[in-house]
Amino acid sequence: MERIFQRELLGVSLFVASYVIAAGAAALATGNAEFGFYIAVMLVLIGVVLVLHTRVGLSRGLLWSLAGWGALHMAGGLVPVPDTWAVEGEFRVLYSWWILPGGDADHGGWLKFDQLVHAYGFGVATWLCWQALCGALGAPGAPATPTPTPGLLVLVAAAGCGLGALNEVVEFVATRFTSTNVGGYENTSWDLIYNTLGAATAATCLYVAHRRRQRV
Repeated sequence: MERIFQRELLGVSLFVASYVIAAGAAALATGNAEFGFYIAVMLVLIGVVLVLHTRVGLSRGLLWSLAGWGALHMAGGLVPVPDTWAVEGEFRVLYSWWILPGGDADHGGWLKFDQLVHAYGFGVATWLCWQALCGALGAPGAPATPTPTPGLLVLVAAAGCGLGALNEVVEFVATRFTSTNVGGYENTSWDLIYNTLGAATAATCLYVAHRRRQRV
């Protein structure tokens, strides 16, 4: 079983390395200084996850979910969209794409690709916080399996939202050094709302999964 898990970890690592290298090459080729900054942040986060994994033993599902989040983030800032697609701002990339456009000048749209990535990403971050909590409560190498009570789930959801707020701090720092596609106050507020929706959804899923296991 351990060998299977190590092969799985190798697969995740190769997947992450492939898109980080591709994103780095694309950022260099296009002179995208903003994404050069984000790739550096990404490498730091990869290191943090690896350290956490060695201490807690994150699940395969979580590792692949984190890897997928990173891929969406890299693609969001670098993959161009067709001229016929509705976007916000002057950068025609996935992050600017209005999946559900509003159809008027005063309301850019109802749902943006960036917002979905925020909800997904900080839902995954909340799951990460839960597994980290289990590891902190258990013995080294043997994570505990505490009951996901409403109180504990509110705690991990708040931690996920806190990581989302930290992401907004990083984005603000990026605007101090280079031209970015971050957006203004309204965009930041919507990001925080979708971070919260993602965290709440993840906490609810943890609770529902626990209740289902109890019935088996």
